[in-house]
Amino acid sequence: MNRLFPAAVIAPVIAPIAVVAMIGTAHAQATPDKLVQSAVEGVITKIKADPETRSGDLAKITVVVRREFLPYTDFGRTTRLALGGAWKQATPEQQKVLQEQFTALLVRSYAVSLSQLRDQNPKFTFKPAKTGSGANDAVVATRVLNNGDEMLIDYRLQRGADGWKIYDINMMGAWLIEVYRKQFSDIVARDGVDGLVKYLTSHNARAAG
Repeated sequence: MNRLFPAAVIAPVIAPIAVVAMIGTAHAQATPDKLVQSAVEGVITKIKADPETRSGDLAKITVVVRREFLPYTDFGRTTRLALGGAWKQATPEQQKVLQEQFTALLVRSYAVSLSQLRDQNPKFTFKPAKTGSGANDAVVATRVLNNGDEMLIDYRLQRGADGWKIYDINMMGAWLIEVYRKQFSDIVARDGVDGLVKYLTSHNARAAG
């Protein structure tokens, strides 16, 4: 590598890589509540800092959510759980497309929710999860106060080799996986796995348009 690139070029490249590695290590060591706090407050801070996202540009907000929030999640697990038995029926190619399209749907849905807070000053409270030292699943309860209104949002996380990752969200008493599992099950029963692929693809295309 050194024979191909002079030291003057390598040094500026190594520095950002080192920073990313340090951030990744910090995420892996974070407790569930601290990880959720970093994910939520981090993406909102970025949205507020950019004039385009602060003005309500949903496409730009979606980009920020994908960049800033997605690394804290395991939406691959979310997809598998939401599909249930249909996941095993799907071919590897269908699984790939389903995960991509469902992730796009979740990212855009979260972006829409955050767009409503872009010009406001919500206050967040993150309650530490009650987990033992060997626990691999945790729920972090959060409380959002905004203009006198209160919203309770729970985040479910699983611990893996790279630390805790968010894979389910409970808003207004409904877990995302449960909601989508019923919807997806109905579509697969009627139109098969390919029908679900077409549904998610067309839904995302309409939303983006």
